[in-house]
Amino acid sequence: MSGAGRTTAGDVLEDRGWYVVDNLPPSMIVQLMEVTADDPQRQKVAAVVDVRSRDFTTELSVALKELTVLGWRPRVVFVDSSDEALVRRFDAVRRPHPLQGDGLLLDGIRRERRTLADLRSNADVVVDTSNYNVHQLSAKIDSLVETGVEVRLRLAVMSFGFKYGIPLDADVVLDLRFLPNPYWNPEMRPYTGKDAVVREFVLGQELAGSYLDHVEAMLRTATAGYLAEGRRYVTVAVGCTGGKHRSVAIAEDLALRLGDLEDAGVQLTTFHRDLGRE
Repeated sequence: MSGAGRTTAGDVLEDRGWYVVDNLPPSMIVQLMEVTADDPQRQKVAAVVDVRSRDFTTELSVALKELTVLGWRPRVVFVDSSDEALVRRFDAVRRPHPLQGDGLLLDGIRRERRTLADLRSNADVVVDTSNYNVHQLSAKIDSLVETGVEVRLRLAVMSFGFKYGIPLDADVVLDLRFLPNPYWNPEMRPYTGKDAVVREFVLGQELAGSYLDHVEAMLRTATAGYLAEGRRYVTVAVGCTGGKHRSVAIAEDLALRLGDLEDAGVQLTTFHRDLGRE
């Protein structure tokens, strides 16, 4: 989505040693790969593309199929953000939306969202930048970059606060607001789910243990299916009211419980989206 942070994401990859081409027409992606294929300095290539091309979706679909036929393995990262966040960003820079025309800013955003709906649903991963700063976006992009170890599935466990909105890139959403909230205990309020006093309180709840057992079993079953289907990215969003106490403690414990999945080629990461916002 325009304004969601595509260029920033490209900059992060460039800083990590990728060869990045911004605002590339989709019809030129295959040509880009043919030109860079034999260059050892350009073995990791990223094309940042947007909706300004007239036949954007058709051209990109054709390019992706052609790349696959030629033996490359393209991955699509869709950078998204909420309408509210996009409006704030366009207002801040005082620039019109590329599809706005003579209408309102929100008209352009909604037109683009409709145009990109199929691409978004078929993307390998969706990155929701609604509540990200530059450092958080960098960490997210880093988690998607290939390492020297064979990774069959990247499973991200993310904590968040419902009052800041459900992450757009969540594949599984867990609601922990049924557990007692440490926020209402003045002694625990300043701490987070990473601190022992809060972690012991949250995990010490009988319902928490039972819930985690069921969630762990569900995710293990789902992960087996993801691996069988060749799914490469999954985000499990664990939410409480503010994203500071319960969700953080549960997300950390859930990642520990699932740690042995790495033996099957699953890369586990944890990320606390809203920690520090209060």
